[in-house]
Amino acid sequence: MKIDKIENLKFVNHEKQKLITLTQNSQLNLIFAFVMAKVKEINLGVIDYKKAWDFQEELFAKNIQRKIDRRNGLEVPDTENFLLFCEHPHVYTLGKSGEREHLLKNDDFLKNIGATFYKINRGGDITYHGPGQIVMYPIFDLEDFFPSIHQYIHFLEEAVIQTVAEYGIHAGRIDGLTGVWIDGGKPTARKICAIGVRTSRWVTMHGIGFNVNTDLKYFSYIVPCGIADKGVASIAGEVGNPVGINEVREILKAKMQELFNFTYEP
Repeated sequence: MKIDKIENLKFVNHEKQKLITLTQNSQLNLIFAFVMAKVKEINLGVIDYKKAWDFQEELFAKNIQRKIDRRNGLEVPDTENFLLFCEHPHVYTLGKSGEREHLLKNDDFLKNIGATFYKINRGGDITYHGPGQIVMYPIFDLEDFFPSIHQYIHFLEEAVIQTVAEYGIHAGRIDGLTGVWIDGGKPTARKICAIGVRTSRWVTMHGIGFNVNTDLKYFSYIVPCGIADKGVASIAGEVGNPVGINEVREILKAKMQELFNFTYEP
C-alpha cells in the first residue's frame, strides 16, 4: 500500500498505543498500531490473604498515582502491569455488594477450621480461597490493552475456559452471571472459577479463584457468590484425580498472554 501523506499522528497512553490517520488517494484509512504491552509475573506462593491484598493495593495505588501525575503534566514513569499468582490458606471474602448472611457459619466455626474472613473492596458476593486453588490477580492498566471492563472480564473467563479445555472439560458462561461454568443452563450447573474485580482509572486489581484441586466442602459453609441454586466444581473433581497445579498455572499464563497480547518481562 502506497501512502501519500500522513495526515495526523497522535500518541495515546504515553506512546504505548499509536493511532495513525493516513490519507491515500483521497480515502481516509484508520490504522491502529499497538505496541505490545509488557507484564511482570510474580508468584507469591502460599500467602496470607491480607498480605496479598496489601501488596495488590500498593501496586494499584502506584499506577493510579502515576496516571494522576501524568494528567497533571508531571513527568513520571509509565504504569506497570503485573500478573500475581498465589494460593491462600482457608479464607472467605465478601465483596462490596455481598450479603453477610451468605456466610453460613459463625466466627467460632471459622476459627475451628482454620479459616479467616474479610470484607473487601471488590465487586461480587462471597467466595472461598484455599489450598489447591489458583488465585490470579492482574494489576493491569487497561489503557495498555483496551479500555473496556466488559472485555476484560470476558478475557479472564476465556483464559480459564481454554485452560480447562486442555483437560477435556467443556466450560462456558451463563448469561447475567460472571465466572466460568460447567453445564451452564442445566440443573447441574456448577462454577469452576469465580471472578471479582475492582477498577479505577482503568487500573485493575483482585481477580479470579480457579478451583484445581480444591476441597469443595469449604464452599458448603457459604452461599457461593450469593447463588443458592448452583454448585461448584474443580478440575480434579471433573477428571477424577488430582492434577498438577503448576502445570495448570503455566497453561493459564499462556492463555492470558495469547488473549491479552502481551509479552512477559524476563
